[in-house]
Amino acid sequence: MSQFDNVSVDVAANFYFEGKVTSRNVHFADGSRKTLGVMLPGEFTFGTSQHELMEITAGKLEVKLPGQDWQTVGAGGSFTIEANASFDVKVIEPVDYCCSYS
Repeated sequence: MSQFDNVSVDVAANFYFEGKVTSRNVHFADGSRKTLGVMLPGEFTFGTSQHELMEITAGKLEVKLPGQDWQTVGAGGSFTIEANASFDVKVIEPVDYCCSYS
């Protein structure tokens, strides 16, 4: 994935954790949505309302998914999180990401 065609993007960004995590919503013609964002170094806990696929396009982080040990994920890597769950991340170097929802 290097670009999305025929989409609409929310102008306003989403800011979390005092601006250390940001994202923008990308809306597709079929009604699906993805977010594109950046995470700066730090430790964060996220909660989900939907199943998520997080793809790391640049940078490196460690993630602790429910019931699992910490794992390192870098550019080209991904992980999934079930709906209504929480997970922890330690961002080692600035991360560029794409999150898909289902």
